Amino acid sequence: MTAVFVSLGFAAAYALLGVVLLIVGFIALDILTPGHLAQQIWTGRSINASIVLSAGFIGQGAIVFTAIWFNGEAGFGGAFLATAVFGLLGVVLQALAFVLLELATPGKLGDVVVEGPFHPASLVIAAAQIAVSLAVVASIA
Repeated sequence: MTAVFVSLGFAAAYALLGVVLLIVGFIALDILTPGHLAQQIWTGRSINASIVLSAGFIGQGAIVFTAIWFNGEAGFGGAFLATAVFGLLGVVLQALAFVLLELATPGKLGDVVVEGPFHPASLVIAAAQIAVSLAVVASIA
């Protein structure tokens, strides 16, 4: 029974870390886009912002899952640290991909993200977020 409680503690710690990493990713995207991202999504109902943020969250989730899965043998401390480091790397690389993609395309991607009506570029940004995350996942595995 004690092992169950220990496992529950590990699960709670990893889940909390995952939430923190999602918040950090949200803040990074908020910095890269004009206005307040939460208002763009919940009040402005921007489908573009929702698509891009969702892709970032899915990518971040894949990184966290993979880091936990492949580093579990290192014990809780080592695996937790690896998850935090790879998760932060994922956020940084997602932001970098956003900036580099913006340099390679016409217009401002931040403006595209916060537009109300659907813009096809939001799918390109979302794909970049997931692709970068998968590169981090592959480096872990």
